Amino acid sequence: MSEQETIDQGQPLVEHLIELRTRILHAILSVLIIFLPLFAFSNEIYTYISEPLRQFLPEGTTMIATEVASPFLTPFKLTIVLAVFIAMPYILHQLWSFIAPGLYSNEKKVAAPLLASSIILFYTGIAFAFYVVFPLVFGFFTSVAPDGVTIMTDINRYLDFVLKLFFAFGLAFEIPIATVLLIWTGATTADAMGKKRPYVIVGCFIVGMLLTPPDVISQILLALPMWLLFETGIVFARVFRLGEKESDAGIAD
Repeated sequence: MSEQETIDQGQPLVEHLIELRTRILHAILSVLIIFLPLFAFSNEIYTYISEPLRQFLPEGTTMIATEVASPFLTPFKLTIVLAVFIAMPYILHQLWSFIAPGLYSNEKKVAAPLLASSIILFYTGIAFAFYVVFPLVFGFFTSVAPDGVTIMTDINRYLDFVLKLFFAFGLAFEIPIATVLLIWTGATTADAMGKKRPYVIVGCFIVGMLLTPPDVISQILLALPMWLLFETGIVFARVFRLGEKESDAGIAD
């Protein structure tokens, strides 16, 4: 193989790496642009996020900071995570722009709606955790405290707790996307997935037990939506006849 042929074959790889670097830099820049103005309101953002717990604290008690830097670092960390959440559509757009040229036209027709749906479902999972799960869970925990025990939660521990649940519910709400992808790629069929329903239900409760605090309320509130979203993915695949062989394999753009 001549030197010129080697250069011609290696150049596309270099171009792809340069494009990937550019997309990553754009994604990081978008997070930074969103973070900078939000940081001025970091304390107010933390106050809002901590409201589900603070409303159940006994009168005269507050949240505490057990580490010297916690009053600064905890709202700082929350603001970074919030900036990433807000920038997620743009980040996924950069990912889509990188991989879309390599997809067939029929793949793009399915992949683009799935990408948009995954963003909406992730946000829905976070909202469900904050507005539905948190009030029930914190109300339960504060109500079962033994007599003589004053509830004064550390702000950093609270943030770690809620971020864990945000990610757990956000990812759990992606189940319809995972179900549709498995059927669409031919890894399984809607009928085969339906037959595995009993195992899926048990798995949902096991995942709920592992990802949520050790109480029945939060476990059920995660397991039930996971099961319902699994059923939604099967219904969607059947309605749009995904996974069935088509006569045309699709033409690449």
